[in-house]
Amino acid sequence: MTTVTSLQSAASEHFDVLIVGAGISGIGAAHHLLEKCPGKTFVMLENKDAFGGTWRQHTYPGIRSDSDLYTFGYGFKPWSGKPIADGDAILDYLGEAIEEDQLDQHIRYSHQVLSASWSSAEQRWTVRAERTDSGEAVSYTANFLWMCQGYYRHEQGYTPDWEGMADFKGPIVHPQTWPEDLDYQGKRVLVIGSGATAATLVPNMADDCEHLTMLQRSPTYFWTGENRNELADRLRELDVDEATVHDIVRRDILKIAQDIQYASEEHPELVKEELFRVIREKLGEDFDMSHFTPSYRPWQQRIAYVPDGDLFDVIKSGKVSVVTDRIDRFTEKGVLTTSGELLEADIIITATGFSLCVMGDIAFDLDGEPVNFADTVTYRGFMSSGIPNMASMFGYLRSSWTLRVDLLCDLVCRLLNNMDAKGATSLTPMLLDSERDMELLPWITEDVFNPGYLQRSLHLMPKQGVQEPWNNVPDYYQERELLPKVDIDEPQLVYGTGPAQAVANG
Repeated sequence: MTTVTSLQSAASEHFDVLIVGAGISGIGAAHHLLEKCPGKTFVMLENKDAFGGTWRQHTYPGIRSDSDLYTFGYGFKPWSGKPIADGDAILDYLGEAIEEDQLDQHIRYSHQVLSASWSSAEQRWTVRAERTDSGEAVSYTANFLWMCQGYYRHEQGYTPDWEGMADFKGPIVHPQTWPEDLDYQGKRVLVIGSGATAATLVPNMADDCEHLTMLQRSPTYFWTGENRNELADRLRELDVDEATVHDIVRRDILKIAQDIQYASEEHPELVKEELFRVIREKLGEDFDMSHFTPSYRPWQQRIAYVPDGDLFDVIKSGKVSVVTDRIDRFTEKGVLTTSGELLEADIIITATGFSLCVMGDIAFDLDGEPVNFADTVTYRGFMSSGIPNMASMFGYLRSSWTLRVDLLCDLVCRLLNNMDAKGATSLTPMLLDSERDMELLPWITEDVFNPGYLQRSLHLMPKQGVQEPWNNVPDYYQERELLPKVDIDEPQLVYGTGPAQAVANG
């Protein structure tokens, strides 16, 4: 795995662009800056002591992607490994991207960003941070702020406050903060949850446990198949170069995924039956399929991919039990369900999701006035009304996250270059007078995508409007046509020449 030496940060350094985060979004943003805005100076502030973000944070058994790496990987960097990759392989991939672009010279590790203040007089952001390795307070100034910090709190996952948790005699562990010394050899383990994390943990722990139970409040849709791409393998047999393999396979996967996504909306029962057919083939016709039959239609939440059917194999073997029920309370010995069943356990793992955070929980202000992003309206899902010179990366929820990062990075670079061409020092999305009474909706509506971590925190997110450019389009297949054609001089984008520019021009 690639390692990168942390660079010392000097106080009050100035950069054209400041990127918050050195995970998959931040590394992608830096690549696009180098390629499309080569004259820009930039710095990346990362609160961990190494790159990788999510893939650095999560260390639980079997950590792997739930999206194929041909689309989860960058469009600019071919992927040549297994479609569903483990965490170390993804970190290696990101490390290679850093090396290839020589980004290590731009990254400042162990920098926890605390606040970001915009000055209209100076036409710049002041970003204050703390060195987590030394406690030193540092600050930077930047013309443009690019938020690539991710969307959930790394230091704490979401665990509901169930009655009696203090009574349980064993450890209660959230996968997001996995203890290095957790010993589950020969233990009875209860995993609460049924999403991609649980589907990864269960098969990777089952052989070492006395028995493992997966307790779910409601089922999740799963899909399974071999962890290989037949088209990629065939192209390689024909000695096709990796860049071409990557491009063709990426296009093929996206076409198949598009067909499934739209079929899920138009013919949900047909999609359900196909998903269930594959599971029945693994578990047998006698298995109680209610454990894998969600109440929502496919793609209202992610369809978790189970590579090589490993989850279903351990269930069929008898090493794993699936219980679909609600929790009444914890006891000394385990969990009592609402149906009255006591699920005894030595260890309980709460694979119950993320705690969403908005803009990294950083304190923002404009000329000293605090910013509440819930009072803003999103501009095309990556900028906020009334907030100058700032973009925020939020990837796709039904397609691979990175697909949107690539699209939005292209658009941000177009905007930065347009600012330079105009001699503008600020760029602010602003509602037109005719749009101020527009109906506003949540950042994402429940009928489109409804996982708990989003629904719990939508009140903290920017709103969206019912018309362009104020709507949030969480659909790759629409945005790949829409975003490259955005009119970067549309009236909702206000380019300004502020006081700092006026003084500079003398």
